[in-house]
Amino acid sequence: MKTYTKQKLTFDDFLKECSEEGLYELVDGKIVEVRATRKHDDVANFMLFGLNDEIRRLNLNYVVNNTAVFRTVTANGIEQGRKPDVSVIDKDVWRSNRSAYSALEEPIQLAIEVTSTNWEDDYIDKLDEYQRLGVTE
Repeated sequence: MKTYTKQKLTFDDFLKECSEEGLYELVDGKIVEVRATRKHDDVANFMLFGLNDEIRRLNLNYVVNNTAVFRTVTANGIEQGRKPDVSVIDKDVWRSNRSAYSALEEPIQLAIEVTSTNWEDDYIDKLDEYQRLGVTE
């Protein structure tokens, strides 16, 4: 992963400064590029397509996404911007501002992390942040 900034950013700073090209998270005040192997993407896409099919079949008011970033907070009160591998988001929240960058301040309904070489981030840091907001992982 590459780190692009040196000064600590807030979530609002992250939204203003983050490139729209590529996928990024705000981690400890820094913009960090998120990259995955093809195997990782295959597992995430399997989950995304399966959830999307089931949501459509049941006519539920959700959107399934793999690019959304949402605001979380660490135990120390530090704002983060996390991008789960798969997100389930209330459709009304997602569509409330269609021209906005795909970052949300509101908690999402479900965050799925496919673990990989950074498994400690997924099992410890992200899980703690998601639970703090009441998001299921």
